[in-house]
Amino acid sequence: MTDTSQTNAPVKLSDAAIRRRMIAEFWFYFSQNRGAVVGLAVFILLVLIAVFASVLAPHDPTTQHREALLVPPVWQDGGSASYLLGTDAVGRDILSRLIFGAQYSLFIGIVVVSIALVGGIVIGLLAGFFGGWVDSVIMRVMDVILAFPSLLLALVLVAVLGPGLTNAMIAIAIVYQPHFARLTRAAVMSEMKREYVTAARVAGAGNIRLMFKTILPNCLAPLIVQATLSFSSAVLDSAALGFLGMGAQPPAPEWGTMLAEAREFILRAWWVVTFPGLAILISVLAINLMGDGLRDALDPKLKRS
Repeated sequence: MTDTSQTNAPVKLSDAAIRRRMIAEFWFYFSQNRGAVVGLAVFILLVLIAVFASVLAPHDPTTQHREALLVPPVWQDGGSASYLLGTDAVGRDILSRLIFGAQYSLFIGIVVVSIALVGGIVIGLLAGFFGGWVDSVIMRVMDVILAFPSLLLALVLVAVLGPGLTNAMIAIAIVYQPHFARLTRAAVMSEMKREYVTAARVAGAGNIRLMFKTILPNCLAPLIVQATLSFSSAVLDSAALGFLGMGAQPPAPEWGTMLAEAREFILRAWWVVTFPGLAILISVLAINLMGDGLRDALDPKLKRS
């Protein structure tokens, strides 16, 4: 009679094996959403374009070619192979400006999300952990900010701070911060009821350790999804502020600013308006699709069997 005690014993996996399994599980659920995979591919392409913009761009984005004003795309009558997507009203190459505009979009998204995420996490942790009057005061302030339309509030803040890309990013980050704060607060209040928090408290963990080392790592999944969706919203809102003249200022090759400069040429030169608009559309759509895939992969309730 054989001894099966060893064969039935649970196999302990190393930390590296556990991480590989988690990554494999994440990719399995993420890849089930084909739109998310396409969005990820487009986003990676956008990152590569931004990183290698100086290599990919055929011209300097701010150089004016006075002999080539409003040249149409290469496939249209009058187009030139030197300017594949045409030129704008002062002779700047549109393709080069679109390529360098990807740098602005990624930079804006990263800065805005980083500021809003860090600030929202700290505020949400304080509100959810301490509760009471601290929670009431913080949440009422967040409710006041959320009561205003996001773009309108950002526009007011930029008007107070002054036009410019830096002030626009700060304004958008302030507007998005309540979303992260409320999400963090809800997750913290749910985690506070779990046994591992009580065990850590009994073991002598202080408030700072409980908040940032014990509770916060278990609240990151919804925050990652929110950060991805806020990234696309930041790109869109910054383009809107640029279009209104309150964001990046000319001659910066930011997509919203390019649209603002091309308003009077909509009927005469369709390419001046169309290509920056398509760049914004494709980028925001790709990031949103990627965010949907992250939600499916990170939220246990949405994982499909």
